[in-house]
Amino acid sequence: MKVLVAGGAGFVGSHLCARLLDEGHDVLCVDNLVTGSDRNIAALVDHGRFEFLRQDITEPFTASADAVFHLASPASPVGYWEHPFMTIRANTTGTFTLLDIARRSQARFLITSTSEIYGDPLEHPQTEEYRGNVDPTGPRACYDESKRLGETITTEYRRHYGVDTRIVRVFNTYGPHSQLDDGRMIPNFIVQAVAGQPITVHGTGAQTRSICYVDDLVDGLMRAMFAPDTTGGIFNLGNPEEHSVLEWAEMIIRLTDSPSEIRFEARREDDPLRRCPNITRARQVLGWTPRIGPEEGLLRTIDWFRADMERGGTYVPSEAR
Repeated sequence: MKVLVAGGAGFVGSHLCARLLDEGHDVLCVDNLVTGSDRNIAALVDHGRFEFLRQDITEPFTASADAVFHLASPASPVGYWEHPFMTIRANTTGTFTLLDIARRSQARFLITSTSEIYGDPLEHPQTEEYRGNVDPTGPRACYDESKRLGETITTEYRRHYGVDTRIVRVFNTYGPHSQLDDGRMIPNFIVQAVAGQPITVHGTGAQTRSICYVDDLVDGLMRAMFAPDTTGGIFNLGNPEEHSVLEWAEMIIRLTDSPSEIRFEARREDDPLRRCPNITRARQVLGWTPRIGPEEGLLRTIDWFRADMERGGTYVPSEAR
């Protein structure tokens, strides 16, 4: 197939592009490189079936494809706090743009939504039927609410135009190609531990997170797009193995053999107390379950971060968001 990957030079998008090429597809990678990086796709640019288009999806452009993946949005706190209006437009105007391409091409369409649409959840673990507990004016709202509206736009294109759509709600994901200053828990903890700096934990550290290695997530995205009977589907993708933030920090200190100590700071506004996916639907419909355990995935990620820090310096985020 010819596959368009919007946000294809980003953290997850670059891994998805590589997987698609490995499986024999032609890939059009579209990215404005605001939070993505051309170095993430440096190994792909000379591939005969790979094409890169530097393009803002909120601006009209012409393309055709058999399948369209929409991953084009700042996704880390650093990204969407620095670019709130760009985030809103990418998930709304950009969703219209990509759905119009899918409609004209009669292509399959997948939008990556987020676990953040559940907000600070009152249901645990979160199922796809849960409607969320989101603050529409909070510090995360530019991301949370625009993703929710992106889901609405996608659903209406299926209802009114018959576009072959599916929605994937991505839970915490980690792995190579993350930015050093990404702002999320795992990148921050690894960078701080490798540099021997204090590990910054906001609140008591009792709040929980479940983390999914990027290769597992990409496998889930592929299944959600190409498996039969997924039209109109909504799928949580994440690893349901849940640990406290403090436990993740301690595990990373151990795996990096770091002298870092843990420093506690005030809990951040709208920081969810618990975050864990119910992936029953993904198991039943997609035949998907995460395969890479936390220690294996974290060791791979730590090796990549060490090398990246040697190449690009030792910037340490001041806060773990």
